[in-house]
Amino acid sequence: MTVVDKPAAPSRGGWLGRLKQGLRKTGAGIAQVFTGTRIEESLYDDLESALLMADAGVAATEFLLSDLRRRVKDSKATEPAAVKALLADALTALLVPLQRPLTIGAAAPTVIMVTGVNGAGKTTSIGKLTRHLAEADCKVLLAAADTFRAAAREQLAVWAGRNQVEIVSQEGGDPAAVTFDAVTAGRARGCDVVIADTAGRLPTQTHLMEELKKIQRVIGKAQAGAPHEVLLVVDGNTGQNALAQVKAFDAALGLTGLIVTKLDGTAKGGVLAAIARWGTQRAAGPVPVYFIGIGEKMEDLQTFDAREFAQALLG
Repeated sequence: MTVVDKPAAPSRGGWLGRLKQGLRKTGAGIAQVFTGTRIEESLYDDLESALLMADAGVAATEFLLSDLRRRVKDSKATEPAAVKALLADALTALLVPLQRPLTIGAAAPTVIMVTGVNGAGKTTSIGKLTRHLAEADCKVLLAAADTFRAAAREQLAVWAGRNQVEIVSQEGGDPAAVTFDAVTAGRARGCDVVIADTAGRLPTQTHLMEELKKIQRVIGKAQAGAPHEVLLVVDGNTGQNALAQVKAFDAALGLTGLIVTKLDGTAKGGVLAAIARWGTQRAAGPVPVYFIGIGEKMEDLQTFDAREFAQALLG
């Protein structure tokens, strides 16, 4: 069993600095609330506005404010700085259910289906995920199931070359057939992981969502119980629209995990709180955030840690 978890502490330290820098636009508005000298009702009003501006959404904002008031009362905090620390605790507690590592090895191969809208950074994220898995000594096979976009196949082939892994690709043709061939090949070659890169699409395009369902069914025919992971890559810059995508793709496919990209420079990083709050109402429980991304470099995709994120967001 392979757990794709945090890197060693020294490299994690550099990551934390980059994460804090990436979230500065989101955090600045929230941090501004705590620059006063007294705890007054206006502080909570300003914090509500700041959280909504950060795209935390109404449900998560109301929950965080209620939790924060309770924590302030229990701790008898009197300074805004102390309230800010308590907000970090409240945000961490809300986000903790999203913190779960990607685990490989319960099935051989573990089949991962990756989806998302065009421009979210899906293929790039697959390349970075492949590097994480390769570094954990996993034998990976990539399936270029975005068969109608030549650029997608070429981009995935470049990542396969960089990571020295095999790829199953086909020009044109049926995406489900390519995925079937890849899973079959992965089993025959003794691969640990097969990752299928599906075509980017909007969740409002019903015929394309049906194609995703077909790919999912065909994977199950190639290997019973697969896909074992259905991941959605979402752009953190899209705020509440990212939550709408999560809901739509989950309804169609039953998501098992998220990769949230492009958090560098976003003013909408609060959307993770919205996703976490929605997850408490979901029958199957929260959808974990396996990785978050803050840039183009290989090391800019790392495992999600609730406490790190909350502290980086609030400075």
